[in-house]
Amino acid sequence: MEPRIKYSEKAPDAIKGMLDLEKYVHGSGLERTLYELVKTRASQINGCAYCLDMHTKDARKAGETEQRLYALSAWREAPFYTDRERAALAWTEALTLISENDVADALYEATRKYFDEKEIIALTMAIIAINGWNRLAIGFRTVPGSYHPL
Repeated sequence: MEPRIKYSEKAPDAIKGMLDLEKYVHGSGLERTLYELVKTRASQINGCAYCLDMHTKDARKAGETEQRLYALSAWREAPFYTDRERAALAWTEALTLISENDVADALYEATRKYFDEKEIIALTMAIIAINGWNRLAIGFRTVPGSYHPL
């Protein structure tokens, strides 16, 4: 696969906006492993190989286990996730697949059981960010396997 555009080089101001959104989420207090699970799950749904490679590497570096990463696409059936993580993953799926649903009040209320309003905003911003990154990586064919965590 050949990359189409190196978007970070061609449009650094656009990427700055994305990085500012990431900075907000990183400073929000959301747990790092939760954030990596959200990014990985959205990337699975969107089929973004580059982001899957990146975020599974980052998740491992943050202390995430192989078992939980391998079972993530079947998180509803796997006993390895906390109720808070399950709420975040359900919210992630609903917002990532927003054209297929209406993000029901019941889902929102279930999420509110584990996240306060500020945390739901941060979680939502995290989901917005990864969906944006997925679209950049897929659209411009960012080559999977080229990411190396710092």
